[in-house]
Amino acid sequence: MIASATTAILLAVAPAIAGNTLVKQGVAASVARSALTVMPDREWNRMGARPGRRSETWTLDGATLNDLTFYGAIETGKTLFRKVDRKHRPLPRYSSRMLLTDIPMLLENSYRIALGTSLMTIDTVQPTLLAGSKAVRFTYTCTRPGEDVERRGEAVAAIIGRKLFMMSYEAPAIFYFDRDLAAFRRLVATAWLAEGTR
Repeated sequence: MIASATTAILLAVAPAIAGNTLVKQGVAASVARSALTVMPDREWNRMGARPGRRSETWTLDGATLNDLTFYGAIETGKTLFRKVDRKHRPLPRYSSRMLLTDIPMLLENSYRIALGTSLMTIDTVQPTLLAGSKAVRFTYTCTRPGEDVERRGEAVAAIIGRKLFMMSYEAPAIFYFDRDLAAFRRLVATAWLAEGTR
């Protein structure tokens, strides 16, 4: 079975978890145990497993086919994913002193360590907005060890109130990435933060 990068992380480092839940179309949803809120224009499935304490994953057809991960209010000194091997393979930590352009490398290095893959590249980086704040949009490609399927991803990240907020979308390069990319971008466009977060 082919597994996406985030799904592999979930299976590798997450403890036993509750089941998945339906995210309803047209109903505001707060994500990643944070003030980050989105308004989906279609139904999504919220995965029960979380890649990290302040993150969550949604999918349309199954995490191996389209994987949307939210990272909410990641504080200085915290990692994006649950620790794999703190002593021998420590994950990189977010710092509020990072520039927006440092965030793609944070995700890349986190994937490389958590997945044990050397096959990940950041393809493009450009400025954008997330929840009304300056942000960075970046694209990437990756392949997990033992897989023959190239995956493409796009992420949008902002540092708001010294905390990292990020949304990433990943799917097989063949068919699924292009099919659902517009849905991801529409969801990003709806993102806002609850009052008092900035």
